[in-house]
Amino acid sequence: MTEDLVESTIARGGMFRSLKYFNAKLFFIGLLLSNVGSWIQLTATAFLLYRLTGSATDLGINVALQFLPMLFFGAWAGSLSDRHNRRRMTIMTQSLLAVQALAIGVLDLTHVINLPIVYVLSGLLGIVGAIDNPARRGLVTELVAPADMSNAMSLNTAVMTGSRIFGPAIAAVLVGPLGTGWLFILNGVSFTAILFSLFGLRRDEMHTPSPRPAGGTPIRDALRFVGHNERLLALFIGFTVVSTFAFNYNVVLPKLADVMWGNPNAFGWILAVSSFGSLLGSLLTARMHRVTYGWVVANVLVLGVSNIALAWSPNLLVAFVCAVPLGFGGAAMIAGANSVTQDEAPPDMRGRLLALTAVAFLGSTPIGGPITGWIADNISASWSLGYGGIIAVGAGLFMFVWIKRSVS
Repeated sequence: MTEDLVESTIARGGMFRSLKYFNAKLFFIGLLLSNVGSWIQLTATAFLLYRLTGSATDLGINVALQFLPMLFFGAWAGSLSDRHNRRRMTIMTQSLLAVQALAIGVLDLTHVINLPIVYVLSGLLGIVGAIDNPARRGLVTELVAPADMSNAMSLNTAVMTGSRIFGPAIAAVLVGPLGTGWLFILNGVSFTAILFSLFGLRRDEMHTPSPRPAGGTPIRDALRFVGHNERLLALFIGFTVVSTFAFNYNVVLPKLADVMWGNPNAFGWILAVSSFGSLLGSLLTARMHRVTYGWVVANVLVLGVSNIALAWSPNLLVAFVCAVPLGFGGAAMIAGANSVTQDEAPPDMRGRLLALTAVAFLGSTPIGGPITGWIADNISASWSLGYGGIIAVGAGLFMFVWIKRSVS
């Protein structure tokens, strides 16, 4: 019945219409399975660090090290993906990510692991991820015809966020009987799924643009393009502010779950519940034939209000309820921003703008992560989440006023 419904939706040109392409279908299946493993590792890393130190600040520093390379290399990596074969680049980066996961797993199982080793491996993960992100997301635009590109980008976000439903939940269930080491190994093995799909893509069905010649200044090129579009400029400013301060709940949730609700392992379940909301937000965005700026702004506000509500939830039941709109708003904002950006970009600029979006979202984490962790350890676990929600609401109102002014 479910399969018939999906096939019917594809035929009508609905939210799953990109799956009529063999390459898109194969890639998204592999990405889903592999990304479940990635979320298992992310959750396992939080469990591991909280076990080693009990400090949200240390977790924030680790997150900063993981995403700092995106801040420095993200735009350059986008330029690289515009000039080279994105499929080959993604095969290389996904293979290296698998090696990193297996390495930290072996070190954990042999009881060699410590805080400095985790920091080093997270930094290596960040360097590879900075190259992988624009190449992999740029590859998505080559799997479908230009008319379905916006839908493919939204489905990509749906797959990435939907996998969060299963990854953290699996980690929460298995961390007791298996320990964190085997969770890292499980992630390493999961990369075979996306590597299989990448090798299986039909090259004669790819929609690959002509490579952009070497040279130029990728950061300046992307910023210059955004700077000449007032609505895009408002979107990127607001997106960067929100990403810096309102997307760090992975840093504080282990401590918040421990201090507020008496169960640090509930962190994985809250992530899973928020991911259900993320899946809904991504799929609803994918259903739209054209995503608007208004949709992005509305979901920034949803994200902000949900952060505030979750921060002061009196018990786990209320926290689970608040986690759904938290995930919905975040995923719909990301999917919407990606779709709007790709719709307004010429083909040879898409890699650069995807990289700039990644820099705004992931590259800002090294700033917000340690700040959020410090607030959790030294002021209040609730305020470490709530302050980001207040900033997000302010950013959403700023974006609304600026975008409305630019079209009037």
